[in-house]
Amino acid sequence: MATGGSLITLVATIIGLGVSAQVLADRFRVPSVLFLIITGILVGPVGLGIVSLSTFGNGLSTIVGLSVAIIMFEAAFHLKIEKFNEARSTTFRLVTVGAVIALVGTALAARFFLGASWDLAFLIGALLVATGPTVITPILQIVPVRSRVGSALELEGVTNDVTAAILAVAVFEFVIAPEEGISTILIAFAERLGTGILFGVIVAAVIWYLLNHVDLSPDNAPQNARLIVLAGALIAYGSADALFSEAGIAAAVTAGFVLGNADLPYEESIENFKGDVSLVVLSFVFITLGALIQFDTFTSLGLGGIAVVLAVALLIRPVIVFVSTIGGRISFREKLWMTAVSPRGIIPASVATLFALELQSSGMAEAATLLSGTVFLVILATVVFEGGFARHYAELLDIIPMRAIIVGGGKVGRNLATRLEDRGEDVVIVEDDEEMVETARNEGFSVHIGDGTDSDVLQAAGAENASTIVATTGDDDVNLLVAQLAVTTFDTEQVVSRVNQPENEDAFKDLDIETISSTMATSWAIDNRIERPALWNWMTELGRSGDVQEFEVTAEDVAGRTIAELGDAIPDGCLIALVDRDGENMVPDGDFDLRPGDRITLVGQNEAVQNALSRFHPHD
Repeated sequence: MATGGSLITLVATIIGLGVSAQVLADRFRVPSVLFLIITGILVGPVGLGIVSLSTFGNGLSTIVGLSVAIIMFEAAFHLKIEKFNEARSTTFRLVTVGAVIALVGTALAARFFLGASWDLAFLIGALLVATGPTVITPILQIVPVRSRVGSALELEGVTNDVTAAILAVAVFEFVIAPEEGISTILIAFAERLGTGILFGVIVAAVIWYLLNHVDLSPDNAPQNARLIVLAGALIAYGSADALFSEAGIAAAVTAGFVLGNADLPYEESIENFKGDVSLVVLSFVFITLGALIQFDTFTSLGLGGIAVVLAVALLIRPVIVFVSTIGGRISFREKLWMTAVSPRGIIPASVATLFALELQSSGMAEAATLLSGTVFLVILATVVFEGGFARHYAELLDIIPMRAIIVGGGKVGRNLATRLEDRGEDVVIVEDDEEMVETARNEGFSVHIGDGTDSDVLQAAGAENASTIVATTGDDDVNLLVAQLAVTTFDTEQVVSRVNQPENEDAFKDLDIETISSTMATSWAIDNRIERPALWNWMTELGRSGDVQEFEVTAEDVAGRTIAELGDAIPDGCLIALVDRDGENMVPDGDFDLRPGDRITLVGQNEAVQNALSRFHPHD
């Protein structure tokens, strides 16, 4: 164990390396866990030998435990109830049916590929149920997937971390004393989960009372609120864990979730503070995790260890995702990405290390090596190949959507949201009417509750990253203010507003805001239905069978060629209907040559239009 002075220097060095890894991750748009675990390997026994299991003595498990409590509390604090509503059925199945599939499937893989005993195989399975916020959150920070996909993964990570930690302890008690029977597992699980929830609720209630009913000193109230919440997270963890090991994780998560959904003063200040603290401790625990990896335990597993990793990543995870997303609004490509992104994190690593030490002290050295080797091999492989390439997978599958914000959750807003989502955009509806919020959520839309005329509400809904903001309410004053905020505050690329009263249209045009007049739109629709019924019928099918896309030509080998010369590049089932050049619309013929900056309109069947879009407007 390191001495006091050298230990302080070592901890400071680890945190410094962790912060550097975070900065590098942001620079190269790679999840930070990849850089952190590689840094840990470099300073560990297989690298420079600066950090090892004995460096921190008996205090390592305590340090890691408190760090994990902060991370789990912070992750749960951000889990709002509305996030659960965005992917309710998917999330429920991920944390129930999905957890069972992970447990049983991984246990079977460990049994048949590694020859582990059934009790040890289920212990490995219990530990690898977890994904966790320590690995999912950094991925979602650099891969802006659709809200319902991110919410499902976040909730799965937090919930299954708790499940894995408690279930693993319960199974471990059976491994140590199998004569006690299966009832031991059930009782141990219920004791720890119940204790964690109880302590978490009590601590959350005390904190809520202190922040809302006690004078925290006006000059330092925000700071005192942050410190009280941080202390509460650690107290919830420590008090529950003192009664039953690993019950502290459940307590920290419960306290964080309850407080995050309560009406707290200084909530934004608390969130920012907790986020910064979590980044620091995340750096510490992942570098420490990397330092604990011993490659000789991997080689002892042989090909069986690789087979377990492949089974977990390529067989068990896809089954979990596709079973859990049946009947939901998650697309096939998003499901594929979810199967490719399920890295394991610090919970299975820390608990496996503790169990391995106890197994060794009980004379079960072979079981200890098999347990730690399998768990750490799965962690390393999934962090590197799933976490490290998460953004690349998302870009390959083309699931990073454009964010569109619709202010107004009425029929117009919801119908527009359906069409935009069918084209692959990430749509968020902003609405403050409780009945409309409930209706939109029941239809599966992502809804941000709040007044769309408030810039803070729009910012929280993602306006800074939105390519389109649309105001669809029945109040022209509201729509005008929303559109004005979008133009002046957020500099949104495209701002469109519904105009309910024709006499108000000039006010919008004075701000150069694109408008759709309800009166004119209705008359146009009726005229099209009478005079152009075939076109009208086809237009109403957009997003189901047909599609229309307008975009700028960006493919380098397209500009300068005529439509006739590009014939093979235009798939059957679609055609170039219009070309906008310098504000002038033209219907092109075969001799028309495309130029840089031209905007073309494609009309045709869904798949054909999408293929042509990929050809003429490839991603940067």
